[in-house]
Amino acid sequence: MDSGIGRRKELAEFLKDRRARADRATHGLPEMGRSRVAGLRREEVATLAGVSVTWYTWLEQARDINPSRQVLESLARLFRLTPVERTYLLSLGGHGEMSPTTSSPMTPALQRLVDALNFPAFLLSEDWAIIGWNEAYSQLYPRIDSVSEEDRNLLWLVFTDAQLREMLPDWDEQSSSFVGSFRAETRGWLNPAGERGIVARVSAASEEFARIWQQRNVAGFGTRERLFNHPSFGLTRYEQHNLTPAEAPDLTLLMYAPL
Repeated sequence: MDSGIGRRKELAEFLKDRRARADRATHGLPEMGRSRVAGLRREEVATLAGVSVTWYTWLEQARDINPSRQVLESLARLFRLTPVERTYLLSLGGHGEMSPTTSSPMTPALQRLVDALNFPAFLLSEDWAIIGWNEAYSQLYPRIDSVSEEDRNLLWLVFTDAQLREMLPDWDEQSSSFVGSFRAETRGWLNPAGERGIVARVSAASEEFARIWQQRNVAGFGTRERLFNHPSFGLTRYEQHNLTPAEAPDLTLLMYAPL
């Protein structure tokens, strides 16, 4: 799939999803009858956003048009989007970075950085492949040393590794958060690699992932508490931090600082 077509398709689906979620009362509109779907009508969105009904309809039909940043900002306010969702919407509309660059390799310098940390840490590429980790992470998740390179992907492991699932007492919450973060960080991977790559692969292997992915939630990959029920250490608590190496801006360094 051409990246432009994929981007427009995701923009259309994202707008339809957020239109269906919109609260009519916040816009001073009466409730619709029981036979009608909740949310706003296209005509109402167009009026409130100050655009023509035809033009907004074209957006939801994934037509080849270029919405202005001003219009997208108006829609973001109308749908009460969070800052992360707003950035996602702007990117889908062509006002931000969309296509992933060539992935940076794991260099000796980056491996030395990871090894220097005395708590679990690992490096993710843009499609969330785990390309480097330290001894502390191996102790936390021993399977990382033996899993095949093809399966050494955080999204894949969270939804297909039974051992990792048992280690996460809050798996339901964390798995949903991971999917939202992946969509936000990768802009949904709206290119051939994403459409036929890791998203398609995990979708085929996990009905749970496929269901969550279709919810189109968008969340930041920020600092939060992580719990692990380790088979040897018992329940351990960490604070997750993520940084971007200056020399490899397409990589993400995830660190679990003990609490």
